[in-house]
Amino acid sequence: MGSFKGVRVTQADGKLTASVVSLDDTDLDPGDVTIAVEYSTVNYKDGLAITGLGGFIKRFPMTPGIDLAGTVLESSHPGFKAGDKVVLNGREAGVTHHGGFAQRARVPGDWLVKLPSGISTRQAAAIGTAGFAAMLCVLALERNGVTGGQVLVTGAAGGVGSVAIALLAKRGYRVLASTGRASEEAYLRNLGAAEIIDRSTLSAAAERPLGMERWDGAVDTVGSHTLVNVLAQTRYGGAVAACGLAQGMDLPGSMAPYILRGVTLAGIDTVNAPMRAREQAWARLATDLDGSLLEGMTSTVGLDGAAAKAVQVLQGAVRGRTLVDVNR
Repeated sequence: MGSFKGVRVTQADGKLTASVVSLDDTDLDPGDVTIAVEYSTVNYKDGLAITGLGGFIKRFPMTPGIDLAGTVLESSHPGFKAGDKVVLNGREAGVTHHGGFAQRARVPGDWLVKLPSGISTRQAAAIGTAGFAAMLCVLALERNGVTGGQVLVTGAAGGVGSVAIALLAKRGYRVLASTGRASEEAYLRNLGAAEIIDRSTLSAAAERPLGMERWDGAVDTVGSHTLVNVLAQTRYGGAVAACGLAQGMDLPGSMAPYILRGVTLAGIDTVNAPMRAREQAWARLATDLDGSLLEGMTSTVGLDGAAAKAVQVLQGAVRGRTLVDVNR
């Protein structure tokens, strides 16, 4: 089908380098669906991949990008045909299998979700893994009985946090947004946040195993001490959906919130989430996410700007969502 452009991460002497190169179909990985990629997006994990932190990429060279959205070119998978609009989040994309920072991809069809009506490929990529995670968090809160009241969102100005606020506010929750970026208050309130909380009040080591009950549930993207403090201040019978580890992988707290207040901690996985959960999440995103709010939280770069933006996301210097237009 001719050549196409893509980002390739290479490794030499322990140093990773990302550059835009010319590729062809011989550079694609095995799979039963070939996709004309239209958009990808920049996530925290893409920053890990490009910087080499945590050994995220498992083989080199690698095309990063844990998300992609586009149109099926060829398919031998029974669930897809040429012309279908599809999205991929997580799985092994950008880790062991070439990902979305390229104009073409070949992947197993079992990794793909057919886009519901009402969501374009541009919107699907703007939502990306971050928005997908946010929707899974909302669904987890609902399953655990948090169907109203006050919900805290940590890391509120990031990708997951931004989408979570928009989703929760539209469902009628009173959203508390925790952030360390005071300059983002107007942005967060526009998404639907009713109150802004300085993240410094949650990020230090907890002084007591239980605090004052402040919220019915929470979406946590931070982990570590922040998650401990969030749990300690969750009301009786509440739930916390945890999907991020920005502060750390540890959980230096006690059993008190679970045993004495019946709080549920729901872990959210976007990489290996089963197809039923993926389809449910995307169906809800089609109805629950305000397209104008999504557009307002989204900026766009081309392939040549994707690597630098991924590093900025890792540093917590990017607001909302960053779309990668692979044809720009």
